[in-house]
Amino acid sequence: MSVRIGRSEIGTDNPVYVIGEIGLNHNGDIEIAKRLIDVAVESGAQAVKFQKRTPEIATPEHMRDLPRETPWGTMTYLDYRRRVEFGEREYLEIASYALRAGIDWFASPWDVPSVGFLEGLGVVAHKVASASLTDLELLAALAATGKPVICSTGMSTIEEIDRALETLGTERLVLMHATSSYPMPAEEANLRMIDTLRQRYPGVPVGYSGHEHGLQISLAAVALGAVAVERHITLDRAMWGSDQAASLEPQGFAHLVRDIRIIGDAMGDGVKRVFPGEEAPRAKLRRVAA
Repeated sequence: MSVRIGRSEIGTDNPVYVIGEIGLNHNGDIEIAKRLIDVAVESGAQAVKFQKRTPEIATPEHMRDLPRETPWGTMTYLDYRRRVEFGEREYLEIASYALRAGIDWFASPWDVPSVGFLEGLGVVAHKVASASLTDLELLAALAATGKPVICSTGMSTIEEIDRALETLGTERLVLMHATSSYPMPAEEANLRMIDTLRQRYPGVPVGYSGHEHGLQISLAAVALGAVAVERHITLDRAMWGSDQAASLEPQGFAHLVRDIRIIGDAMGDGVKRVFPGEEAPRAKLRRVAA
């Protein structure tokens, strides 16, 4: 089974769907967001993803009043969330910019009002963040949109994933294996879960959302059959923000997409044949004819 999102078909017989996760790495600056969209386009990714919250709803109660040191001074965690959150004006600008650049964009809504907000902007899909997988009210709102849903499975048990899919349904669904460590050590990658998810939910495309340093684990996920790959992108890992250290800088992201395409070309169809490049060595080196 494949799932269509915007300009792309996601599934085994299609090019790997690469998502540049901008998230909050824009730090509330629309110009940084545009530059990150440019990075994704220039690298050959098919989509960029943001995060959308209603801070008063999505910020956990026990976190709201905690002090946070930020580039804008010391403020409560809730005020920090308000400071970096884009509103309608910024997202209309993002939608227009992405359209002109020829790349799909969507976001992870962290609460029900944010689903309505994104629907009003005509997003092509929605993304469920790993932290939201157990929010059944949110999942029901996403299912009701009828839009494709990409669902990350980090920090979750298999039983929690089962319950989420009972609400989301499996039509128009892409599952993403993920481990929600930032940055993720290699020993927590558990890439064999890609096949486990594929077998447990037949017909559901399975991809990989990574938070590791480097490219190797994401490339291994593609070789193991991941049909989509999501990685955080940043202009500079030294920038302020909790996701920057686990992100790829422009050159690294470009190399990731390049290598994903090479792996895609190399996978073939599994049918044994003699390729044109083998004909000359075959004629020269094979001593006994078949």
